Amino acid sequence: MNIKTYLKPHCGWSMGVRAIMEKYSLDYEDLDIINNQEIYAEMVEKSGQPLSPCVEVNGIMLADVSGEEVENYLLSNKLVKESNNEASAPINSPCSDEEHERQAKEAQEGSPVRFF
Repeated sequence: MNIKTYLKPHCGWSMGVRAIMEKYSLDYEDLDIINNQEIYAEMVEKSGQPLSPCVEVNGIMLADVSGEEVENYLLSNKLVKESNNEASAPINSPCSDEEHERQAKEAQEGSPVRFF
C-alpha cells in the first residue's frame, strides 16, 4: 500500500491518523504541512480544500479526516484486517486545551506557529 499523510506536527487529529498507521503497522509518508509550504500547497491541490489531516491511500485522497475515518476506510475496503491493538492516541479528537495553551505560549515567545 502507498500511503501519504498530510499532517500537522502537533495536532489531535493528526496524532489520531498517526495512531492508526501505528495500530496497523502501516508504512506511510508523514508530510509536514506546517513547516513546508510546498507540501501544504500539494495537499490543497490534491484534496481540493485547505483542511487537514488528509490521507492519500493508493492514489485515493481522504480529505479532512480523523484517524477513526481513516481506520473505517481501510477496514471497509479490506486494506487491513481487524486489529485488537490499542491506538496510541485518541483517534477522533482535536488538540487538548493544554496543547493549545503550549502552542499559544510558543507563539508569544516568538516561535512561528501557523494555523490554517
